Amino acid sequence: MSEHLGPITLRLLLALAVGAAIGMERSFSGRPAGFRTHTLVCVSTSLLMLVIAYPSEWMASAADTRLVLDPTRMAQGIMTGIGFLGAGAIVKAGYSIHGLTTAASIWITAAIGILIGIGFYFPALIATLITLGVLSVFRRIEAKAPAISYLHCMVRFARSAVMSEGELRSLVTSHGFGISDLNYRMNSTGDYFEYRMVVRTTKSSKAQHLSEALAQLPSVKEFGISPTGD
Repeated sequence: MSEHLGPITLRLLLALAVGAAIGMERSFSGRPAGFRTHTLVCVSTSLLMLVIAYPSEWMASAADTRLVLDPTRMAQGIMTGIGFLGAGAIVKAGYSIHGLTTAASIWITAAIGILIGIGFYFPALIATLITLGVLSVFRRIEAKAPAISYLHCMVRFARSAVMSEGELRSLVTSHGFGISDLNYRMNSTGDYFEYRMVVRTTKSSKAQHLSEALAQLPSVKEFGISPTGD
């Protein structure tokens, strides 16, 4: 056992450092699954893979040729469990979905921990650099890259003062939005009539101008504009 203490300690410390680095980025971004979560994920997966990497340390019969240990089965079980943890990081708030990137970072942190646990250091190092690059550098690139923003838009009118579809379309398109999936709804008592639609634009800041225009219309009783995703 003594000859293996050094390599085992090294692998756990490397897993600690990698998980902490990725988790720190997530904490800096204000994500709930951050520093401690990613650190524990990476260390735990590395720890579990040590069971496969050093079978002779925990089972005397491991040296028996009849005993076959399959590291892929251990990895499969680990990633299945991590899937539940990642799913817990995903939050749906209204029409928006948050936490997908954090869930993906938990997943890849677990994978890196597995690589460290079996002593596959080089791909673990490359994966760590790629992960940190994607989470930090790619965020800035994504923020500056042109993209189409999709938003859910709901506009509610009193039943006696409903704006026509043509007028609503003109209002929305005049603020630089395209319209798709336009739906209509009237409540059971006939008190109000509402339009629901998905609008798209290349500048998300235009949503503020549209909301100001809707707020100034006396016939509009209620409206909502929310992003479709995160």
